[in-house]
Amino acid sequence: MLKPSRGCISFAGEDIAGLSAPRICQRGIARTFQLTALFSQMTARENARLAAQAREPRRWQFYGGSSVFSAAGRRADMALARLGLSAVADRPAGLLSHGDQRLLEVAMALSQAPRLLLLDEPTQGLSVEETGQAVEVLSGLLAAGNMSVLLVEHDMEVVFRLAQRITVLHRGAVIADGPPDEVRQDAGVQTAYLGGFA
Repeated sequence: MLKPSRGCISFAGEDIAGLSAPRICQRGIARTFQLTALFSQMTARENARLAAQAREPRRWQFYGGSSVFSAAGRRADMALARLGLSAVADRPAGLLSHGDQRLLEVAMALSQAPRLLLLDEPTQGLSVEETGQAVEVLSGLLAAGNMSVLLVEHDMEVVFRLAQRITVLHRGAVIADGPPDEVRQDAGVQTAYLGGFA
């Protein structure tokens, strides 16, 4: 979303640092936002279908019978089903529970058929029960293994349940990097995030 002041961002052998967000999406990167970003008056299905169309070169067509539109609709419905949202697909997004809105954002990203999925605080603002449900859904997505996922999350238990590799930042510096068991035992991580050693 922000153009870097220097350096490059390489994805699949291509420098994507100067590309627009739509061009990056078309190359197979999808993301969710820390704060929910939905079209509240549109249904969950319409939100997911519009996101699916972002993956195509001709994103502008929303209504009609084109093959792009039909393919986007199929991807949207599959993503909603994967996130357990089929039952609320025809409800306006603004009327969904906060937990379902967070899952809808993930469904929107999935409908873009990404090779890389960036999740920014997917459990922020969720209740304990909603967080558990979200972790279960995300675990299923990760188990499918057909995309890479980069997760930014402050809830360390969520991180330990989902991640295969963890990089821990504290005050702008990397203090640990490795598999979950190794990171959990790191003294710096214990002090900064886990309340010290028991």
